[in-house]
Amino acid sequence: MLCSILAASLFLGRAQAASPAKTAFSLQSPAFKSGGTIPDLNTCRGEDASPPLAWTQAPRRTKSFALIMDDPDAPAGTWIHWVLYDLPPEAAALPAGLPKAESLPDGSKHGRSWGVDAFERSGYYGPCPPPGRVHHYSFRLYALDRMLGLPPGQASKATLLKAMKGHILGQAELVGLYRR
Repeated sequence: MLCSILAASLFLGRAQAASPAKTAFSLQSPAFKSGGTIPDLNTCRGEDASPPLAWTQAPRRTKSFALIMDDPDAPAGTWIHWVLYDLPPEAAALPAGLPKAESLPDGSKHGRSWGVDAFERSGYYGPCPPPGRVHHYSFRLYALDRMLGLPPGQASKATLLKAMKGHILGQAELVGLYRR
């Protein structure tokens, strides 16, 4: 009996240690709610400026963040609108209208996006779907256990995902809608 109690307590102790408490890592924008419409300002109808984003409760061991924005509803397949990586671990927000430069003053780097003219470019390129149906734009923020160190202006979404494999501590998502 005593052996059963000891074995059970050891098992429970290991189970508790093996499954740490999950954090509520989340991503929001003051410009639109999740499932809401992305403002024209942040699309090809407006200034094509990146929306402000903010996140909370990133995992404790976060050493950098990466962001991917894409449109899985594009007629030609998933359209990549924004690739940003090596955001510093102390970051908790992105201001509106980030420059489209390959490297930003805080050390963050833009990767390659597929813009509305189908040429690869760096920086944010907002929604610009063909007229008609609503498109879903997914902003995914990844908390990573290291800086990626990829060269600025070079990393595609696929390259970034490959570099992040095995280093993702958490993921938060915000989905915005847009119809032209």
